[in-house]
Amino acid sequence: MALERIQRRSLPGEVYDQLLRELVDGGYPTGQPLPSERRLAEALGVSRPAVREALQRMAHAGLVHVRQGGATTVTDFRRSGGLDLLPHLLLPGGGIDLSVARSILEARLAVGPKVAELAATRGGPAAADVLDLAVAELAADTDPVGRQRHALTFWEHVVEAADSIAFRLMFNSLRAAYEPALPALAAVMAAEVDRVGDYRALTAAIVAARPDDAHRLAHDLLGNATRELLRAIDTLDGDRP
Repeated sequence: MALERIQRRSLPGEVYDQLLRELVDGGYPTGQPLPSERRLAEALGVSRPAVREALQRMAHAGLVHVRQGGATTVTDFRRSGGLDLLPHLLLPGGGIDLSVARSILEARLAVGPKVAELAATRGGPAAADVLDLAVAELAADTDPVGRQRHALTFWEHVVEAADSIAFRLMFNSLRAAYEPALPALAAVMAAEVDRVGDYRALTAAIVAARPDDAHRLAHDLLGNATRELLRAIDTLDGDRP
């Protein structure tokens, strides 16, 4: 297979991101037609083929409906979109959407214990070295953002040990949504990433191939911190006008 040089950023990609931001922010309501290719190309200062490619990508993602010879209309992304939209929904305009952050935490709490259970069943002792190293690096790092990154690495290895492509893809999407928000979430996430002993206990259960214990310990680790985080989010949400 011939390899081609990869461009760091394509014009259609830029167009896609801008249109998606407008769509998520409500600039283009569901059911409404988008401006024509020509008007979008003029407004964005790009060629019509670049706009066309971006619209085709949006159509494949279920975000718009392209009618041959007619208008391109906006669909309801909540009904037709996928997890890849989460990063755009979490940080619309640069600020955190607290309702999206809450839903991510709730999804994590629902999925994480099952992933840990599978890791203990399928990974077991083979996951010992990478999990021990991730916990050691988590314990040694005093930077709040750095600890979050080590915690993500820990769960990366847990997901790998679980050997489930569906959970792997779900984790990838949640991670992509979460990583840009690490600095903003540093204060509230300390309630979880500072629980180094809980990470060690979970590692021991996975390595010893004790799936029931791994499920319970993962639920405790994620559950206690998630409740604290949700309380903090509710407080922040209530303080907003």
